[in-house]
Amino acid sequence: MLENTSLTLLFSILFILLLFSAFFSSSETALMALNRYRLRHLEHEGHAGAIRASQLLNRPDRLIGLILLGNNFVNIFASAIATIIGVKLFGENGIVVATFTLTIIVLLFAEVTPKTLAAVHPERVAFPASLLLKPLLILLYPLVWAINMITNRLLALFGVSPEDSLSAAINSEELRMALKEAGSMIPNRHKKMLVSILDLEQVTVDDVMIPRNEIEGINISAPFPEIVKQLSYCANTRLPVYAESLDNFIGILHVRKALHLFAQNNLTEETLNGIIKQGYFVPEGTPLNTQLIQFQRHQRRTGLVVDEYGDILGLVTLEDIFREIVGEFTANLLEEDKDIHPQTDGSYLINGSATIREINRNNHWHLPVDGPKTINGLILEHLESIPNPGVSLRIDGYIIEVIQTADNIIRTVRIRQTLAEEKEA
Repeated sequence: MLENTSLTLLFSILFILLLFSAFFSSSETALMALNRYRLRHLEHEGHAGAIRASQLLNRPDRLIGLILLGNNFVNIFASAIATIIGVKLFGENGIVVATFTLTIIVLLFAEVTPKTLAAVHPERVAFPASLLLKPLLILLYPLVWAINMITNRLLALFGVSPEDSLSAAINSEELRMALKEAGSMIPNRHKKMLVSILDLEQVTVDDVMIPRNEIEGINISAPFPEIVKQLSYCANTRLPVYAESLDNFIGILHVRKALHLFAQNNLTEETLNGIIKQGYFVPEGTPLNTQLIQFQRHQRRTGLVVDEYGDILGLVTLEDIFREIVGEFTANLLEEDKDIHPQTDGSYLINGSATIREINRNNHWHLPVDGPKTINGLILEHLESIPNPGVSLRIDGYIIEVIQTADNIIRTVRIRQTLAEEKEA
């Protein structure tokens, strides 16, 4: 029958078949390339195309079966039409000519070009394509179901089930990468904050706590006038209270409550003891994300970090955790200046007790943070002894010079970047 058909009609049928081939090829690529999270967002907003596409993707085995069924049918039919046209035009040699020519045409116009377009603009292709694919799936469902049943039985031999489609859930590392690649869609400051929240599980209270030797507290055994004077000039809102030494810890004092009593001329040793709150202790090594939840659960803002023997190592506050998320607060700039002093020659004078995380955050450096927490500890770990002033060492592209030591600790150091590190930064 087709042998007696005019060439004009045969070319028209071939052209239509190639259009269908391009449609199936582009539909498959577009639907599989859709961003699942954006698709879910559009679906929740009631986007009709997104709803149809999501319904099709709920059973990818049926969708792929439908598309491949249609694509193979039109490609095989097109091959038969092309063979007839070749024979009509070139005789028996036309079979080879038709095969070669159709391969090039299908590759260019029904495979590579439409699939590339679909990969670049998946929503523009997938949503309109779903208008045809959804009713086509209903129409051909018995045939698609039969094909899927056979293929699923074959897959079952290898322990694979279509129900075991990849979960849409992503882990923290994948979410971190998605945030970094979000581009201008999310402001840089917001991206940094979100990444910092994810990083909380990798940072412990040991990394952000105030070391024991720097904890400001109230010695309840001191003369009462000295305690009142200390409260009057205190810059903190909560202070640990102890007797003689921090080993004899008593509790936490809310400075504002004490000043309120003082303003009412009602601050005495008895009333002061009455507003001291029981202390809250945090095990060393607790991740910040866990501690943030614990602060919320116990309605606390301050905790004392203790080791396995119950000895106090430092003090951690809710503000310390927030600082890891949003960066330095304006109120802490003066405190930061006490630890880090930029010099005219490009170096920095830094207190030995300054934490490495604080230095890295302030100067955008990359000093190692997987070991000691302070610059003093980092130097002692590398030298394995207490150095004399003037000793210099190089750590990961940073030249560190010891300026002052006292009481078996390093008080002040000078740090400068090497040229290679500066270019990398």
